[in-house]
Amino acid sequence: MPCKGAVLTGLSLFWFDFLRDVVANHLIATKVDEYPAPLREHRDQLEGRSMLVCRAEVFPIECIARGYIAGSGWKEYRQTGAVCGVKLPGNLRESDKLPEAIFTPSTKAETGHDVNITEREMANVVGEEASRRLKELTLEVYRRAADFALSRGIIIADTKLEFGVKDGQVILVDEVLTPDSSRFWPRDHYQPGRGQQSFDKQYLRDYLEKVDWDKRPPAPKLPEEVIERTREKYLEAYRLLTGESIADCGFRIAEGGAGG
Repeated sequence: MPCKGAVLTGLSLFWFDFLRDVVANHLIATKVDEYPAPLREHRDQLEGRSMLVCRAEVFPIECIARGYIAGSGWKEYRQTGAVCGVKLPGNLRESDKLPEAIFTPSTKAETGHDVNITEREMANVVGEEASRRLKELTLEVYRRAADFALSRGIIIADTKLEFGVKDGQVILVDEVLTPDSSRFWPRDHYQPGRGQQSFDKQYLRDYLEKVDWDKRPPAPKLPEEVIERTREKYLEAYRLLTGESIADCGFRIAEGGAGG
């Protein structure tokens, strides 16, 4: 999708700055002039669509915070009344706001789909102390980001985060709070009891659900209309959150950082 790399990179950088007093991250540089010499030869591909990061020992867990009941969480709730072992009120509707945000980890599958797991199962993988720390960080990151986004007209229904360890410190890695890793809903159109309009890749998911595809390679060719509409949604999310625009898929971050 045109502009996708710029949006994901730009939003991740925005949130890294916004969350700098909550958790450190793996970012080293964003300017191609500061990259190793061999990479500078590919400036036209890397400028605005990449970042130089440090190596970290990444936890094999997807750390998910949910403030609303949607997606796989909604499907599990309808079957069990809980999500990843977290018992929820019995009268929730699709897209309802939860009484408080919950932490619902999943596996990081090398192939196929990630699998939701309980906190107990997570602790068996990464240890009790790391499990507590990752839960604490995930919920704090979500709380701060969700409050800020709401003030900009976007509901962050849920988000997926990844963490690693560098020099004994837990740090945030990978992309952060982007339309690829989160559900972004327009606040003004929010109506519980149904699926929501979105600024994220749910629009594309919905299209793919309507076509005759068994979800195995090769993927179907996307109509230009679907590509353009998805692009518009990503760009609008970027504009609302940062107060800036990405012109011609260029790249810029607001003066003064995230303003948070």
